[in-house]
Parts: sequence; structure tokens; C-alpha cells
Amino acid sequence: MRSLLCAAGAAGILLFAAAGPAAADGGGGAEGFTIEDRRITESSGLAASRAHPGVYWTHNDSDDGPYVYAVDGRTGRTVATVTLRGIGDPRDVEAISVGPDGDVYVGDIGDNLGGTWNHVWIYRFPEPEQLRDQTVTAAQLTVEYDEGPRDAEAMMVHPKTGRVYIASKKKSGGAALYEGPERLSARGTNTFRRVAGIDQWVTDGAFSPDGTRLLLRGYFGAEMYRWEGGRPKDIGSVGVPLQMQGESVTFTPDGRTLLFGSEGKGSRVQPVGLSGDQLPESAKNGDGKGDGDGPGKGDAADGSQDEAGKNRNVLLAAATFGVATVVVLALRRMFRRR
Repeated sequence: MRSLLCAAGAAGILLFAAAGPAAADGGGGAEGFTIEDRRITESSGLAASRAHPGVYWTHNDSDDGPYVYAVDGRTGRTVATVTLRGIGDPRDVEAISVGPDGDVYVGDIGDNLGGTWNHVWIYRFPEPEQLRDQTVTAAQLTVEYDEGPRDAEAMMVHPKTGRVYIASKKKSGGAALYEGPERLSARGTNTFRRVAGIDQWVTDGAFSPDGTRLLLRGYFGAEMYRWEGGRPKDIGSVGVPLQMQGESVTFTPDGRTLLFGSEGKGSRVQPVGLSGDQLPESAKNGDGKGDGDGPGKGDAADGSQDEAGKNRNVLLAAATFGVATVVVLALRRMFRRR
């Protein structure tokens, strides 16, 4: 019976893959890649480099040490290991993002105790000009939430304003998006304030390169938001590849493709192409510009596109289940005849 279920699952995966939009050619990594470094067994965050096109920053979850890795999106090989000094022992590193100031932000924001630590940390260091193994001095920024401790795995730096946002993880615990101060300080505590509720179990997130879109992912789904006036507006779901433990996401530099990563040895980073209203404004306009603080051009007049996207997902799920059922029944009949 297990083999029958596997066959049904394979049919469902094939249908899902065929129904998803193709990834655009956005440079190195846009077609996906496999992380080859055996040291990277729990890739929990992913961020496209600003200084080195085609390179993506990642890191392990807990119990690895103060390390981040630069991975070539064409080969999947690690081209630089950066060791952070000037910080304490990382506790539960869950996210990474690159800001418009040229700094890399590493979010030590997870809480394995379910949201009981009274503070977490963000580590910040300049993105290296040269890709080689090196040690850099990082600032350690203390973070707390205005609503008390939260378990979180998603941290995003807005590519225009430089403001840092954190999304808490658990839907059942009242998941929300929190906004940091206009500028984070290495002195004292940086209080993040709740700005929006999130109806999703969030494991990572990313802003589009032009700042007009925010994508928040979970293990089995993702939601795209239009970024208006510093707040998210839900514009529909995005298909997420089936992964062992989906923990990371980033946009390619052209904003046309999402890259979804997973934990595990030799994990695969998988692309999902965007289309329609879910494309960032710069990708739709083709001018490379965008203003993430105002409404985008060409916005839908109503919620019809959002509703259509959700309906497509329902139909896709129903079709997948139907195909899987047909496969199981056919295989059962075949084995009975034998």
C-alpha cells in the first residue's frame, strides 16, 4: 500500500509542477540549484547578494556557530564562509536579508521554547567586497516585541527604506508582522511594534528588490502582499514546491522569480516564476524602478484577481487529489489481476 501511495503522491507532484508558472531567466540561480556544501544541513534563510550577482547568502539553524555562507546560484557551491566575531553564541538563527545600506542582516530570532525568551538578536555586518573565507566584526542588535516574546523565523529588510520587519511564526498563536525602529541601534533595545495580523504559519519572507511586494511563506503555502504605505495588502497565494522542510525564500534580483529553500543535506533551492499582479511593479514596467511605499501602477480595481488565484489553488488541489485517486485505483486493479 505504501508503494501505491508513493505513486499517487508522485502523480500529484507532477501535476503541481506542470500547473505552476515557469521561472524567468533572472540570472544565476533563477533555474534553481542544489546546495553542495556538506556543512549546510539546515539552511533556514536565503538572501540574494547585492554586491555579487548570482550569489545567495544562507546559514544553518541552531548549533552551527557564527557562520554564514555565500553560495553560487549557478553551481550550488560555497564560494565564501564568513565567520562573525563580536557577538555571543548564536541561539536559533532563522533568517537573513541584505539591506540597501549594503549590510547583511542575520536574524537570531527563533525561540525553541515557544516564545518565552524576553529578547532576541539581529547581527549586522557589511557585505564583503571579495568572496573568500574571512572573519568580520558584526554588530549585535537586541530586539524585543511590544506584545511580549514571540517565536519567529522570518526577518525582512525593506530594500528602499532599510526598515527591518519580523513576522512571527504561529498562526494559532496570533501570527503578526512587526516593524522595527526607523534605524536599529547597537545600544539599548530595539522594540518591534505590531503593524498587521498574518493569517499564516510563517517560516520565512522576502521583499521584492523594488520593495513593492512582500512574500511570506510557510511549509505548504505562501502569500503575496502588495506593500502600500508601509503596510501589507494580501493579493493572493503562491504555489510552494513540495519540500522536506520548507524554511527559506528570496526573490531573484530581477524580481520575476521566487527561490524556495529547504533544510536537509544537499537541499534543493527551487524556482517559482511570478506573473500578473504578483509581479513587482519594476518587473511589470520593465524599468527596474519601484516605490514600495505607495500603491503600484496597474493595480486591479477589485479583488477579482485575488479570488481567482485562490479558486485556481482549490481547483489544482482537487485535480491533484483526483489524479492520485485514479492512480491508486488503477494500480490496485493491476495487482489484483496478478
